[in-house]
Amino acid sequence: MIAEPGQILRQVFGYAAFRPQQAEIVAHVMAGGSGLVLMPTGGGKSLCFQVPALCMPGLAVVVSPLIALMEDQVAALRQQGVAAAALHSDIDDEARRDIRRQMGDGSLKLLYVSPERLTMDGTLDSLARRDIALFAIDEAHCVSQWGHHFRPEYRALTVLAERFAHVPRLALTATADARTVEDIRSQLSLEAAPVFRGGFDRPNIFVRAAPREQERAQLRGFINRVSDGRGAGIVYCGSRAKTESTAEWLRKDGLDALHFHAGMDGADKRAHHRRFARGDAVVMCATIAFGMGIDRPDVRWVAHTDLPRSPESWYQEIGRAGRDGLPAEALLLYGAGDIAIARHRIQESPASDEQKRIERSRLEAMVAIAEAATCRRRILLRCFGDDLEQDCGRCDVCANPPKLWDGTVAAQKLLSAVLRTGQRFGVGHVIDVLRGRLTDKVAQHGHDQLPTFGVGKDVSDVTWRGVARQLVAQGALDVAVENHGELLPTEAARPILKGQAAVMMRADMIETGSPAARDRERASPVTSDNPAFDALREWRKSEAKAQGVPAYVIFHDRTLAEIADRMPSSLDQLAEVPGVGATKLERYGDAVLEVMRGV
Repeated sequence: MIAEPGQILRQVFGYAAFRPQQAEIVAHVMAGGSGLVLMPTGGGKSLCFQVPALCMPGLAVVVSPLIALMEDQVAALRQQGVAAAALHSDIDDEARRDIRRQMGDGSLKLLYVSPERLTMDGTLDSLARRDIALFAIDEAHCVSQWGHHFRPEYRALTVLAERFAHVPRLALTATADARTVEDIRSQLSLEAAPVFRGGFDRPNIFVRAAPREQERAQLRGFINRVSDGRGAGIVYCGSRAKTESTAEWLRKDGLDALHFHAGMDGADKRAHHRRFARGDAVVMCATIAFGMGIDRPDVRWVAHTDLPRSPESWYQEIGRAGRDGLPAEALLLYGAGDIAIARHRIQESPASDEQKRIERSRLEAMVAIAEAATCRRRILLRCFGDDLEQDCGRCDVCANPPKLWDGTVAAQKLLSAVLRTGQRFGVGHVIDVLRGRLTDKVAQHGHDQLPTFGVGKDVSDVTWRGVARQLVAQGALDVAVENHGELLPTEAARPILKGQAAVMMRADMIETGSPAARDRERASPVTSDNPAFDALREWRKSEAKAQGVPAYVIFHDRTLAEIADRMPSSLDQLAEVPGVGATKLERYGDAVLEVMRGV
């Protein structure tokens, strides 16, 4: 017997109605249809396969790339009374046998499995003997060579269309441009299946970017301003060493900071991930290795201290903030060196010319977002085929529009200084020459005798660095990243020097955390100071610790905030709160009401 989707949504997951497109996708799958789902992180992709899995007879198989992600999602489903399990290399023989037994007797409804484990002959043969309701391929961008997290083992999933031709296949991802979408459809034999586009906008995330001038002060000011001591935050760094050094100085600042990268010992990685998932207000300093395994909904902010390689990568990473729909913030810090290094890596890679061309276009799109003088979100969403009808009002450019100035003369002065000093020096020395500083190095090389010595003494160091960075971004300057960071004019500098091309520049505004000027930009707090909300969080923390599960699988912050606001005094009233399904009401209802009575 097939259950009714709306009933499953209410009883199991505790929601009164589907979000836009969810009902259409669920109905399509239950009718035997396959498809590709494009929805932003936190947009409700999981319900698109979890609800039909519980409505339809048979076993639903979910392909997921990371063990941590599988385990968290299984833990959340079990909290809702759903028979779910994860089959992966970390489970012991007894657990594996128990899963096989549940598959055999039909008691298991959702099986999470890695692509490597799924495509083993033994697993496929076992599934071929079962009644399979559907296949869900989560993080489907991993299947595409154009995707930002390409996983070769995902390519083997072509076998699903061959061996299970009549079983619905639902591919899901939060970030994919047009080329990646078509590659996913081709690789998974979904060319004839519909694409469900949910829109990529995440308006609850306030987006800001700034030149990296005083990194620690900028990052410290950002964290102090956006952190309320409740939710967690992530600092993405460009190197393993930087994750460790950043975590170290943040700890000296009194923050509970950890590091995470692929070179760590496996036990340490798991321990740090567990700390983060547990629900503490942890700051995780990480490389992109700390990625898709993050299912925590109450990450309140994400910062990048280096330029990401593409808009897809950046949007995937900042999308880990505010998955609960509550206000969150993202900060991007970047420098001219980031741009130059990324360009050189693409040029020197062994990739094909076509792959290099695509990677260059993605990098230039990322540079355009970073250097934007107009709404950042509109530029970002265009990368995914979304066009906002008006400026978002939820980015730093909208909140505090930058001033543009004619930087042609300044650009000519800087380029001239680079040429006259022999193209052998980095930006610091060139600025010393322009500012007329008689340093030992300037005197040693006789650069105080150059016509450009002191011609820019009326311009600040920060502005000169901005001129250099924007010339790099525009392609008029290069940086010798393989040497010592020397500035090198390109062919595009020639018309600027000859006065044949004007250069408009953006006035940089470097934030270091002074609160008064930017209070209007600050995102609303997660909740107002509410003792009921804090009491519920403390109860949830204790309950999660006793069960050994992440706190958010018991109740999301959004659900706790709603309970605190409504102050229910009976189980019937508590059942009306979104996110409180029948199983959770039975399991936790009395305890929650006890907390309410004690406030």
